[in-house]
Amino acid sequence: MTALPPLRKPPWPPAGWHDWLTVAERLDRRFDGHYAFGGFDYRQPLALQRAVPLRLRRAYEVPVAYTDWGPRDGPLLLCCGGVANTAMRFAFVAADLAREGWRVVCMDWLGRGRSGWLADHSEYTLACYVEQLHQMIAHLGGGPVALLGSSMGGSAALALAAQSPALVSRLVLNDVGPHIPRARRARRAETLARHYVFRSPAELMRRAGASQKHDGPVADDVRLFITYHQTCWSPDNGGRIYRHDLRALLAYRDDAARSVDQWREWSALACPVLVLHGEESDALTEPTLRRMQQARPLALVHVPDTGHTPVLADRNQTAFIGDWLCGTVGDDCECSLPHAPLRRSWTPPG
Repeated sequence: MTALPPLRKPPWPPAGWHDWLTVAERLDRRFDGHYAFGGFDYRQPLALQRAVPLRLRRAYEVPVAYTDWGPRDGPLLLCCGGVANTAMRFAFVAADLAREGWRVVCMDWLGRGRSGWLADHSEYTLACYVEQLHQMIAHLGGGPVALLGSSMGGSAALALAAQSPALVSRLVLNDVGPHIPRARRARRAETLARHYVFRSPAELMRRAGASQKHDGPVADDVRLFITYHQTCWSPDNGGRIYRHDLRALLAYRDDAARSVDQWREWSALACPVLVLHGEESDALTEPTLRRMQQARPLALVHVPDTGHTPVLADRNQTAFIGDWLCGTVGDDCECSLPHAPLRRSWTPPG
C-alpha cells in the first residue's frame, strides 16, 4: 500500500470514541483507491417466501452491496463471508490478490453490512443465500468464477457449486465443510442472536476479542479495522451496534437447531476445491476432513494456532490461495502452513 504521511500516534488502546475513530479511519485510508463500491438490486422470488403469509407474498427488490478490487479484466474471485461478516473482512486477501492481477469482489450478505434487509425473518435461509450468489454472478457477467466462502458463506458456495457447476470454476472453503455439528452451531448462534450496544471502545474491543479469539494470530489494529466495518454508530442507542439485521441472526439461531449436512452436495462437486482448516476449529473436525478426502480429491491446508475461521490477513495464507487459484499448487495435496510475520503496524510512528 502507498505510505501515508506521519501522524501523531493516538493512545493505544484508544480510550475514547474520538481516538478510536482516528485510528480506525486511518487504517481504512490505507485502502483508498484500491477498490470501488458496487451494488445491484437483488430480486427476492416468491419461491423463497413460503413461510410468509400468502396475502403478504410478493416479489420485491433489495439492494446488495459489494467491494470491487483489482483490474476489471482480471480473472474473477467472488468472496462471501460468515453469518455476521461484512465484505471488508476480505480486504487483506482482496488487496494482495488484486496486486497479482485478480479482480476480487467481496459481497455483503442480505441483512449485513451495506446490503438491504429482507421483508420477513423467515426468508433468511441458505436457499436465499444461494440465490443471492446466483444473481450476484449474473450481475458480474455470468460464470464461471472462482468462489471463496468462509463459514456460512462456504456452505452457500458449496451448495451453488453442486447445483450449478457451470458457474464455479474453483472453490475455496475457509474452515467449513459438508458437516458442522449442531452443538457447535447452537452455541455460536446463542451468542450472535443478541442486540449488543457498545458505549465505549474498551467494551467493543473486549467483545471483538472474545468473538475473534479463535481467528488465529492477528494484530490488534487488524482486529480494530474489521470491527470498525462490522459496526456502526447508533444515535438512538448511544453507542456502536453491529451492522446487521438482528432478525437474520435470529433466523440463523433457529436453523442452528440441526447440524449442517451437505454430503450429497460434496459428492456432486465437479470443480477443484481448496480447504483451509484451522487446526483448533470446532466447526471443521478431523473426522469430517477425512470423510471429505475419501469422497473426492482436494487441496487441504492446515493453519496452526487457529480455530474457526482464519481471518485471511496472513500473507502466507493469501499467497497460497493465489498460487492455488493460478494452478501452481496441486489440487490434491495436504500441508501445514506456517504463519507469516504480522503485517507492519498500520499506524505510522509519531
